Amino acid sequence: MLGLELHEAAASGDYDTLEELLRSGKVDVNMGDEDWGNKTALHWTCQKGFVECSRLLLDYGAKGTARTVTGWTPAHCAAEAGRVAILRFLHAANIATDRPDNYGCRPSRVAEIYDHPDCMRFLKQAEVELMEKRERFELVDLSEDEDDGQSTHIKLEELEEKEKKRPEEKEKKHPKEKTSSRRK
Repeated sequence: MLGLELHEAAASGDYDTLEELLRSGKVDVNMGDEDWGNKTALHWTCQKGFVECSRLLLDYGAKGTARTVTGWTPAHCAAEAGRVAILRFLHAANIATDRPDNYGCRPSRVAEIYDHPDCMRFLKQAEVELMEKRERFELVDLSEDEDDGQSTHIKLEELEEKEKKRPEEKEKKHPKEKTSSRRK
C-alpha cells in the first residue's frame, strides 16, 4: 500500500527516502497504519528518536498531536522509549506534550511507568509551562480540541510573538508626553 513506505522510512530513520516520498506528494503524511494501532510516520520517528526526521515530517504538515487508536500522541511514544531529545524538540515546536490518552495517561505518566526519570522530569516541567501559557493567553484546556491542538499551538506561538512586541507598540502609540512650554 502506497504510504506505508513513509512509515518504513520513518521507523528506520531513512531521511533521504522520507524526504523523497514527501516531495513526491503521493503520500499522506498523517496516514495511520491500521496494523500498528493507527500510528503515523511521526509516531514512529518519535518512538525511535529521530529528531531530524520528525522535523521533516512536521515541515510537511504532520500533526504533532495525531492519535493512535488508544489516544497516544507522538509524545507518548517518545516517553515510552525514553526519548527526551524528541520530547524537547516537540515542546520547542509548540506541540502539546501533555495530552492524556484514552485512559487518562499523559506522556509524563508513561515516562514514569517505563522508568525514564529524565523524560518524566522534563515533561512535568513542560506541563507547568504549557499551563502557564494557557493561563497567560486565557486559552481553554487544549486536551479536548477538535483539531487536536495543532493550530491552537501555532496560535499560541503567534500570541507569544505579539506579547513580545506589545511594549514597542505601546511606545509608538503613546509616546511619553512632552511637557508643554505654554504658559497660562
